[in-house]
Amino acid sequence: MDFVGYLIFLPVGLYLGFNILYLLICALAGWFGGDDSEPASKTTTRTRRIAVLVPAYKEDKVILDSVQANLQQTYPADFYDIYVIADSFRAETLQQLAHFPVKVLVVSFEESTVQKSLTKALELLPEQVYDIVLVSDADNHMAPDFLHRINQAFDCGWRAVQGHRVAKNTNTSVAVLDAMNEEVNNHLFRGGQRALGFSASLIGSGMAFEPETMKRAMGQIRSVGGYDKELEMLLLTEDIEIGYLKQALIYDEKVQNLEVFERQRTRWIAAQIHFVKLYFGTGIRQLMRGNWHAFNGLLKALLIPRVLFLAFLFLGTLVGLVIGNPVIWGYFGFMLVTLLFSLLISIPGYLWQKISIRDVLTFPLLVFRMMRSLLKIKAAGKKFLHTPHGETSVK
Repeated sequence: MDFVGYLIFLPVGLYLGFNILYLLICALAGWFGGDDSEPASKTTTRTRRIAVLVPAYKEDKVILDSVQANLQQTYPADFYDIYVIADSFRAETLQQLAHFPVKVLVVSFEESTVQKSLTKALELLPEQVYDIVLVSDADNHMAPDFLHRINQAFDCGWRAVQGHRVAKNTNTSVAVLDAMNEEVNNHLFRGGQRALGFSASLIGSGMAFEPETMKRAMGQIRSVGGYDKELEMLLLTEDIEIGYLKQALIYDEKVQNLEVFERQRTRWIAAQIHFVKLYFGTGIRQLMRGNWHAFNGLLKALLIPRVLFLAFLFLGTLVGLVIGNPVIWGYFGFMLVTLLFSLLISIPGYLWQKISIRDVLTFPLLVFRMMRSLLKIKAAGKKFLHTPHGETSVK
């Protein structure tokens, strides 16, 4: 490699090294994270009123089942209300919802997004009635003690918390791999972050806030997709830290086929790029004022999506071997092994029991779909790409 080549390789190598080091530290720290919902005293000081907001766009297939499941809380029924924010629902679905003890807010937008639905619902909530606002996806099923643990966390003084979202289904190879990705995220960016003293990352559902805090932040969001990243940064710039409730489980439907996987990842990558453009300067300014939580929020957004990162490191190692350059294949190979180690120790044991040879063989297809999604991110940044639920595909 000549001098010019090394000049090019150096900044790329440093950036890749940052990614590896960050993920490795979080992976190791994740084994030492606690649970922010466990109060110092076992006695709850008060029972707070909770509004559960369920933004739902054309979710006729799953909403009735979710409502039934989420009404099974051990939390006192008089102290929580479920609000289904129904966007583009069929008339018969609305009629069926009327038979359940839930509140239905019918909304309509020229361009529908989750943040528009939530912002509208927050405007319509009665003033000074609720102490906590919680967001749940239309397909999510809260564990029976979920609201109880949310209330416990607010007893501990938290103003914003993220629950532990886990897979509701592992019925296809794509769903199994998506479930693993979810738990890796929990280990790295929630458990690991809290063990290191940083705020937990928000994930879009299973999260709860003080009503006025959330309403104020939602009114400032400018993203088409990925509103949770922006919401997290806005909270952190106000010095509002986010707790992680490891024992507060909320079950989320995992992607079941490759087409939906590609659509979802296209939206996520577009949201990540948009976030970096919007908040790079904010993150640097927050660092200057000593707000490490907000700066850390920027660092997380600068990380390469892990599936693409794995593919890139594998190709880099392969190229180094083909051209016979020990610097390249050694560096890329070392990072590839380190990344694999970080990811493997972040996957919980119960998911290892579910994986099969078929699932492993599906992984290269996910890599291909992720790479293809890069070609569509421009369109995804302008229009919200909805992830359908209740699919029955076995791909």
